[in-house]
Amino acid sequence: MAQVTDPEVLAFIEKTEALCSVTLDPTDFVTYRRHYDRMADAFRRPRPPEIAVHDAPLAGVPLRHYRPAGAADRPLVLYAHGGGLVVGSLDSHDDVCAELAAAAALEVVAVDYRLAPEHRLPAQLDDVAAAWAALTAGGRPGIVAGDSAGATLVAGLCLRLRALGAAQPLAQVLIYPGLGGDRSAPSYIENAEAPLLRTADIGLYGKLYLGDAPELADLPEISPLKATDFAGLPPALIVTADVDPLRDDGAAYAAALGGAGVPAVWRNEDQLVHGYLRARHMSRRAAESFAAISAYVRQAGEAAAA
Repeated sequence: MAQVTDPEVLAFIEKTEALCSVTLDPTDFVTYRRHYDRMADAFRRPRPPEIAVHDAPLAGVPLRHYRPAGAADRPLVLYAHGGGLVVGSLDSHDDVCAELAAAAALEVVAVDYRLAPEHRLPAQLDDVAAAWAALTAGGRPGIVAGDSAGATLVAGLCLRLRALGAAQPLAQVLIYPGLGGDRSAPSYIENAEAPLLRTADIGLYGKLYLGDAPELADLPEISPLKATDFAGLPPALIVTADVDPLRDDGAAYAAALGGAGVPAVWRNEDQLVHGYLRARHMSRRAAESFAAISAYVRQAGEAAAA
């Protein structure tokens, strides 16, 4: 495994592990959720004061809107949170969404999709798709973004939209995504015991969101790297953490998109670990990565308005 030596990242890992001191147990996901929520709350920062926030469901899906002044006339960003489809909520990523809205000068809409195992796949993707359809029904353009399992969902949404012949988002922003990659790829082996996400953990999450239908993992909209054609998908920013089993998923997806003529930028963040967005106020590396993500989103919105 690549070793983390950056003291700021090490401090982030130590704080996270102290706050979420249990590992995922498929027989007791409720306890893990409680620890995860406590951890997310401890990292949560105040929202930028210029961002207006309100909760307003659409199509039966709970949504939280983060709106800077003047954003109603610009593209929106649909954001899906991470958490292995088992944990996470509007609150767990509230500050990330608020700060992204401020930095990108675009309205960000967070989607509170249903969680597994109470709701198995594809319920989560169905919720994201329903939210996207409702938000863009009037023709408003949008960008899709997400971290970890949320990135998986928005990548899957793009594939579903293509299959339906529907309009694509302006761009897709995938932050340390899991895309159904080859488990024998180097990152799964090198980072099998990485801090905050082990290769074994990925399998445990899968047991909860796939249940008795493991064949779903072969569908491209569930595991985007299973697709055989990547043409016609939106431009992508794919950001990975170097010390993360999922690193090579992002690299492979960027290569697949690029090979199909889709503009794709891959950033691999040295020394960073899965979930590092929460470290953006304690790690220079994480802060620089978040700034780059925000700049890409902002530029995608400006290009659409030009």
